[in-house]
Amino acid sequence: QVQLVESGGGLVQAGGSLRLSCAASGSIFSINDMAWYRQAPGKQRGLVATITSGGRPNYADSVKGRFTISRDNAKNMVYLQMNSLKPEDTAVYYCNAHVFVVGRIGITEYWGKGTLVTVSS
Repeated sequence: QVQLVESGGGLVQAGGSLRLSCAASGSIFSINDMAWYRQAPGKQRGLVATITSGGRPNYADSVKGRFTISRDNAKNMVYLQMNSLKPEDTAVYYCNAHVFVVGRIGITEYWGKGTLVTVSS
């Protein structure tokens, strides 16, 4: 019913930048909060940043001042601009959205399949 597809991952040197994108499609009435999570090898998935439908962001302490989350409500897109990347940012990055689905009551949470970001030292 709703699909989230991430793009923009890749290999970058420490200090470099990447911009991740996530496109939501399907039977979407509207989208509430959107977020980026990440999971490094051998670690649990953790929150990177969230953004409300009104555009208010929130960040994990580890990425504050380096990452910027934004969204385009008209396109059902969310972005993550990542600057000053560090090797410890290496992870699979997942898009997350809380969606009001057409014909369904309440909010349904969806996840993308992830995009790999590798930061070399």
